[in-house]
Amino acid sequence: MTLFRSLAAAAALLAIAAVPAAAQEKIRIGTEGAYPPFNELTSDGKLQGFDIDIAKALCDEMKVECEFVTQDWEGIIPALLAGKYDAIIASMSITDERKEKVDFTNKYYNTPPAIAVAKDSDMTEATEESMQGKALGAQASTTHSNYAQAHFSGADIKLYPTADEYKLDLSSGRLDAVIDDVVVLSEWVKSEDGACCKILTTLPIDPVINGEGAGIALRKGEDELREKFNTAILALRENGKYKEINDKYFDFDVYGE
Repeated sequence: MTLFRSLAAAAALLAIAAVPAAAQEKIRIGTEGAYPPFNELTSDGKLQGFDIDIAKALCDEMKVECEFVTQDWEGIIPALLAGKYDAIIASMSITDERKEKVDFTNKYYNTPPAIAVAKDSDMTEATEESMQGKALGAQASTTHSNYAQAHFSGADIKLYPTADEYKLDLSSGRLDAVIDDVVVLSEWVKSEDGACCKILTTLPIDPVINGEGAGIALRKGEDELREKFNTAILALRENGKYKEINDKYFDFDVYGE
């Protein structure tokens, strides 16, 4: 009898371990917490931003509990694959390169890249020629760093672990320009910390580099969970909840075309 109970208990534990993320009542969400206004940590350690509000609304729509896990950007996909969390909601662009490692939901927003410079900069445009020899900052392992390397190869491209670090170097005069999402840069230059700087120009989207917009990344094979997220994204668009969150942060539809 003791042996039977032990085997039964072991089988029960294996069954619990085998339950896919889609069947769980709690979904662990990985995010960076260093990319305002999409996701950031407040001074008291709380997560806030568009990504966070969208994630909470999606979990409410799916009737599951959200648990957030913060993770440095460069390790965010490896941590997903290692099982640290079930999904990434962190303004991650859907690209072919990333699709080799993870699956994506449909997009939940899509905005173009842009260039920011100091207010007293003599730069008037952002072209391959105008960027020659300029110190151009970008966050490492992002579509924006890839864009810089593809379109501004003559620049002195400097890569940073977080957006905050390149912003500091631009404001301190150690960079001539930076590249990132237009919303991220626009919100920064409107803030006290970004008063030094201005948006030089919005850049055309490169479909190969920028992909289809920002989506939710999942481990390959999590088809049921992906479809639940896709259904929830559509529901938020249709029931007005997406617009409510959108209007809290932006004065335009961040979803894009």
